[in-house]
This record gives sequence, structure tokens and C-alpha cells, in this order.
Amino acid sequence: MDIADIATKDYIEVDVGMRMGKVRSTFENENPKGLIVTDDGEYRSVISEREVLQSHVEDDAKVAALIKPSRNDPVPKLDRHENVREAARMLIEGNAKVAPVFENDSLWGVISGDAILEAVLENLDALTVADIYTDNPITLREDDGVGKAINHLREHGISRLPVVNENGYLTGVVTTHDIADFVIRENDRMTTGDRVGDNDRMLDVPIYDIMNSPVSTITLEATAREAVEEMLGDDYAGLVVTPDHDDRVVQGVVTKTDVLRALTYTEEEHMDVQITNVSLLDTITRESIVQSIEDVADKYADMQVLHAHVRFHEHKEKLRGTPLIQCQIRLRTNKGQIAGSGEGYGSENAFRVALDKLERNVLELKGVTSDEEYRGQLLRKLNEL
Repeated sequence: MDIADIATKDYIEVDVGMRMGKVRSTFENENPKGLIVTDDGEYRSVISEREVLQSHVEDDAKVAALIKPSRNDPVPKLDRHENVREAARMLIEGNAKVAPVFENDSLWGVISGDAILEAVLENLDALTVADIYTDNPITLREDDGVGKAINHLREHGISRLPVVNENGYLTGVVTTHDIADFVIRENDRMTTGDRVGDNDRMLDVPIYDIMNSPVSTITLEATAREAVEEMLGDDYAGLVVTPDHDDRVVQGVVTKTDVLRALTYTEEEHMDVQITNVSLLDTITRESIVQSIEDVADKYADMQVLHAHVRFHEHKEKLRGTPLIQCQIRLRTNKGQIAGSGEGYGSENAFRVALDKLERNVLELKGVTSDEEYRGQLLRKLNEL
């Protein structure tokens, strides 16, 4: 299946000269998955709500301030006849919800992760939430401030955070959109003279005041199709995973991105490795990342690695021009999910630190977890997409 029939010309276009204040209002009022940025009619990039939220660009600045001339656009440019599986992979690696679609080198329209999920919905009965969810999610306490939430969303590249009370029970969830909506509303109330002090106070506002409650949840036994139908129906980016009959305990989170990532799983000889923010790679290559993770996995014959996800995140700090990079590695194995993270100047250093931490965690897992068979490879039905 290719994306020719699911790509659309229905998108919102903004010029590089538009004020950021208007862009923020567009996200608030129309809730698009992303905005296509053009310069005198020519495609330049895509900007997301999360990117706008995490920027420190003032409302009077232009959209061009978010798009550095020297930047390699991390958002993929897709051919209108691209394969669905490859389109899903490229959206994940570009950390994007929407990507431009070209036909004969001209911008034709856009493709979104939602459109791909709708197109493959019938095939998703082959998966359960347990196959694709992320365990041990980052959570917030009800009295944590908005500033802490923003930092977690930025550093971990996620879009939602479960909120728990003092007993550790799930009471709410806060998303990127919730925070963006709150920040926009508060900024609209401020005058220029109030801005600095009120911004500081805004970051201290308890998450309890802006979180969503009650929370939409799903169980590990539910199918991926059931999860996607709920997310698409309610326009949620993800759901909190809880045990059956107990919506108070957080087991994990399942998102649309997790489902898209599952569409890229293969049963080929080489391990399936997904890299998010691949544009940050410098002195290290995709091939060497895959080989390094395979080398770790090969040391432990009783641990079957089914899928690996590597995510890079760039901090503002630099050392002699080289940015501080955070790397997170997560393996999905027959013994559960295993992760390792680390930081370093440049993506290669960050990856090596994270890989070392990952192997330490693998060693710890071997000593405390009994070997059990994986519940079954993902059905070959996915390979027919």
C-alpha cells in the first residue's frame, strides 16, 4: 500500500514572515498536527505545536526565527507514491506528526500519522497494547509546576505525562497541547510590563490546575486497533495503560507513535532499529548504531531483541561548537523493555554513554528476571501493508 490515496491537500500554510503570536493562536484555535512553512510560495519546513512550545521565540518574532538557514530540515519529504511502511518510518525518524508530500518535485499536499493509522486500522487487530506500549513512563505529581512538565516533555521528546497523587495513584494527564493552551491564554492576559514576573509565576502553577481528569485508559490486553480507534475518535495522541479493573495504577503509555513504529517492524535478518531525530547524527552512522546494539544483544543468547528505538535530543549547551546531546536507547525484548540513556558532546559520545548504561541494565535484568518465551512475533499480516 502506498500513500497516494491518503495524502491530502488540506493543510495550513504559513509564511516565514508571519508573527509567532499568530502561529501560536493558529495552533490554539485550529489544532493542526503541523503547519507547512513557505517562503514566497516555496516549501521551507514544517513546524509543530511542541516545537513552538519549546522555543523561546517572542510573539513579535517571525516564523523564520524557528528555521535556521543552515539547518537540515529533519522533517522528511515524501513522494506521493511512497510505501505506507516507509512513510511511517520517516515520520518517526523526523519526530513529526505531518510531512510534506511531493509530486514531480512540487509540493502536492501533506501526509499525517493519523491518516496512515486510519488506512491500516483493520490490520491492527494483529497487535495488542502489550506488544507496543512503553512501560515505566515519566509521571508528575499534582503539585509539580508547569515548568517541570515543560522540561520533561522537552527532554524526553514526549507529548503527554500521567499525573499521580501523593499515594501514586493516577488522577490526571497533561499534554503538550494543554500547556500550550495555558501559556497562550496567560500571555494574552499580560501587559508588556507584567511579562517577566508573570512568566516566572506561570511556570510555578501546579499541574493540578491544568491537567485533564478523568483520564482515558486502556489495558495491556486490548488490541492496537481498539487503542487507535479510541485515540482517533477522541483526538488523543496517547492513552495511559492501567491494569484491568484498576484505573488508578499507571503501567505505561501507548501513543499513536508507538503504533506507527510497530508498522515498521520487520522479520528480516538484521535487528529492526528505529532512530528518532536522525538529523542529529554527526560522526556516527546509522549502520554503526545498528551494529553496536546487535553486538550487545548477541552477548546474551537468552535475550531476544525484537525492536530497538534510539532517540537523540539536542540541548542548547555547546562545547567548542559541538552541542550537548542526550541519547535514549530502548530495547523491546522477550524479557520486557530495557532502556539506557546518557549525554555527551556530539551524538556519538552521547550514544556510547547510553549504550554503556543499557548494557549495565541488561546485566542487572539477567540476574533477577527468569527467561520466558516472547508471546509471539508480530503477525506477518503487518508485512502485507
